[in-house]
Amino acid sequence: MHETPDKPRGAATAASKARAPQTVAATNGIVSNDVFGAVTPPLYLTSTFAFKDFEHSRGYDYSRAGNPSRDLLADTLARLEGGAGAVVVSSGMAAIDLVLSQLGRDDLVVAPHDCYGGTYRLLAARRDRGHFDVAFVDQNDAEALSAVLKRAPALVLLETPSNPLMRVVDIAAIAERAKAAGAKVAVDNTFLSPALQRPISLGADFVIHSTTKYLNGHSDVVGGAVIAADKSDVEALSAWASTTGVTGAPFDAYLTLRGLRSLFPRIERQQANAGAVADFLTRQQQVAAVHYPGLETHSGHAVAARQQSGFGAMLSFELAGGLEAARSFVEAVQVFTLAESLGGVESLVVHPATMTHASMAPEARRHAGIGDGLLRLSIGLEAEADLLNDIETALAAVSSRRQP
Repeated sequence: MHETPDKPRGAATAASKARAPQTVAATNGIVSNDVFGAVTPPLYLTSTFAFKDFEHSRGYDYSRAGNPSRDLLADTLARLEGGAGAVVVSSGMAAIDLVLSQLGRDDLVVAPHDCYGGTYRLLAARRDRGHFDVAFVDQNDAEALSAVLKRAPALVLLETPSNPLMRVVDIAAIAERAKAAGAKVAVDNTFLSPALQRPISLGADFVIHSTTKYLNGHSDVVGGAVIAADKSDVEALSAWASTTGVTGAPFDAYLTLRGLRSLFPRIERQQANAGAVADFLTRQQQVAAVHYPGLETHSGHAVAARQQSGFGAMLSFELAGGLEAARSFVEAVQVFTLAESLGGVESLVVHPATMTHASMAPEARRHAGIGDGLLRLSIGLEAEADLLNDIETALAAVSSRRQP
């Protein structure tokens, strides 16, 4: 990763390193341009950079390999996650694939049996092409995890809370066991962001983000990032990202950093709304189960309370009427939008079985616990009352269709 010519104000001081994460998100890179004194960091859209003279660059030569706008976002993410550095790439899937690119064909990856559908598809596809082996395991099953760790995996991939069932695993405990077995640990932190969870402090080697989601927060950019705890891993990932050309575009990095400025107040309000929605759903007769770690009845509540600083704004719930009940619900909502993705300021509803996890075989979905009546909600910044009224109206539509 390149040194950015426009350094954050006070970046070299000890005091700046101790600043709260909220301050880092809001101010890293502010008033960093010494030419005109611009408060907001400039956007570098150039594809190439002029050399100072023969055999001497100014620190940058070509934007695929390094760009100041992208590097400032990477620096901010590394500071927020407590890593040695970060690599910003073109999507969340590219971020996962970048970590996987460090593996060999004889290596084993241990992945959650209920991971995001896109992650499952990527892992299965690379396994089938002979790039490495994969074991999909319920990582809360102590015996199953012990058995697979005896196979000396190279990488243990965690997703906590899981997508879409919001299952929680103990990062510190699994990281300790994985490292004892010689494996590195990667955690997909997309659902919570560094505002609510910092996996490196819990023993992770890599943190993966779809920056499309909470980090950008406005549903107008697709991007990803990998933050590494060790500098040598940062260098290896950065070199490979440049070699394969998966690095993120400067304008996307600029927009993501712009969204990141408001991460903490956004997610604080969103999770307050999510808590209210989850509580409301637990009291509805049409709802068979609610999956939200903030509920004391959730099986992972105690672990989440210990390793997270909040319960987030993602939740899922199961309608008793299966597929037709789910259809009735999504056709009736007006405040919620039926769309994939998550983490934006607007509230979204997803039917995993036919949308985000449609690429999983039906038996794999059943094994993971993803049924036809399951709906996933990404809670936004709307008024709490409007969200609850919309859900109440949609549930009434579910009841109406079920009546003879």
